Amino acid sequence: MRKILHILAVVSVFASCAKSYHVEGSSSISALDGSKLYLKAIKNGELKNIDSCDVVHGEFQFAGLLDTVRMVSLYMDDESIMPLVLEEGNIVVKIDNAIQSVSGTPLNDSLYKFIDKHNQLTNQMAELSHRQSQMLLDGIDEQQINRQLNSEAARITAEEDQLVTTFIVNNFDNVLGPGVFMMITSQYRYPLLTPQIEDIMSKASKKFKEDPYVKDYYQTAQENEQRMNGLSETAEAPIDTMVSKTPATPLLNMPKP
Repeated sequence: MRKILHILAVVSVFASCAKSYHVEGSSSISALDGSKLYLKAIKNGELKNIDSCDVVHGEFQFAGLLDTVRMVSLYMDDESIMPLVLEEGNIVVKIDNAIQSVSGTPLNDSLYKFIDKHNQLTNQMAELSHRQSQMLLDGIDEQQINRQLNSEAARITAEEDQLVTTFIVNNFDNVLGPGVFMMITSQYRYPLLTPQIEDIMSKASKKFKEDPYVKDYYQTAQENEQRMNGLSETAEAPIDTMVSKTPATPLLNMPKP
């Protein structure tokens, strides 16, 4: 009897020491009400369900034991809604037509501060097309318009590259670095090397380089570079199998009504 009680006590101690996550969400989007939401993450190159719950009267919750801090995506069926970090603590998710946010824990606060800045630059870039139309209506010379707007577009692009690069570099050794790297590279049809990716990898820590996604992407991108430069024995098409195994996770993607 004493042995059984001792075992139960040990189990109780381990259970009390186990880390856990708790996600509390709210949504004012009617399309989500009654839907099933999923937390999904990449495991061994494939998208796997981590947790699921139902949306009831605009409220939803996820909770469970945390074996490791990881970057996940919130899904409705097969549609990615938003990224978040599963970490210890109370994670607060808000979804409406004006804003999507995740807060309450250090990595999520950092991620969404970055996403807000990124969205500001995206909106500035989108605004250029509206300005072009307005300037044409105002009778401004088209060449003058192009010179001005191309200059502003180049400035915004440079700011965005700097924002993304700095964020990844500052988070090489936690899940945010590889997670955002995956987001920006998932936009490509197949793994390729860009000046930004080369810059990131030239500064990368050992831990970042050994992340499974980063390692596979960079290796495949280098092989593709060799193929496109005709350095391999046979000039074959770029390898795109890795992208097909890694569904794109947008920085922010509003659910469709």
